Amino acid sequence: MFGLGLSLRVADFARVVRSPRAVAGALVLQILILPAVAFGLVLAFDLPPLLAVGVMLLAASPGGTTANLFSHLFRGDVALNITLTAINSVLAAFTIPLITNLAISYFDSDGELGLQFGKVLQVIAIVLVPVVLGMIVRAKSAEFAKRADKPVRIFSIAVLAIVAIGAIIGEADNIADYARQVGWVTGLFCLISLSSGYLLARALRLAKPQAIATSMEIGIHNTTIALTIAISVLDSAMIAIPAAVYSILMYIIAPIFGWAVSRNGGPKVVDERVDLKA
Repeated sequence: MFGLGLSLRVADFARVVRSPRAVAGALVLQILILPAVAFGLVLAFDLPPLLAVGVMLLAASPGGTTANLFSHLFRGDVALNITLTAINSVLAAFTIPLITNLAISYFDSDGELGLQFGKVLQVIAIVLVPVVLGMIVRAKSAEFAKRADKPVRIFSIAVLAIVAIGAIIGEADNIADYARQVGWVTGLFCLISLSSGYLLARALRLAKPQAIATSMEIGIHNTTIALTIAISVLDSAMIAIPAAVYSILMYIIAPIFGWAVSRNGGPKVVDERVDLKA
């Protein structure tokens, strides 16, 4: 999230006025439709309560900066991705606790879990504070932010790998069973997320680059946030399993989907802020 802040400017939030339909459509999908889809999937597949909460936490997590990379690779509107990531990340500080608490109240009949006020503040701090700090650093020194971008990305990937592996090790005795249970759910959720983002954008008569950007923003979730909240806030490796599985599947499904929707070509849209050498 700090790395995301390093890539953001206040102007990225203001850009919403240029693409109101695209932003509004993506937000409706992210905040309302995706949690409903996830809820339907966990009920259809009859997941155990903690895995069900994990899927809902995953659905509530915002798009990650990796969405920008996939959008760039498949000729999407990267500027739109940056705007959507910025807005979604701010909103997620409040929607993650709300959706997760609703899921806990529905699935956790024992009442052992919960995001009480203190934990809600912890989630807000995890999601929002690093973004604000990153934006402050960028505003003070854009050159430093540019130099720090690659090391921070590498560190972020390392953290994702370590936390995901830690979640898997924490449930080593049951991981094969859990992966089998959530594999279909998370795989379908990823495909539905990507498809709904693309199809809604096209239904709104948005250009293909914007449709690809919306698709990647909706389909590429910030699984590190979900893993961190599951393990450090909710203290449950089992809740982290869906995000850990999703973090693997999305890197397989998203490139295939991106190739499928972009193979017909079209004008390549490159945000002037994207470093092609990175």
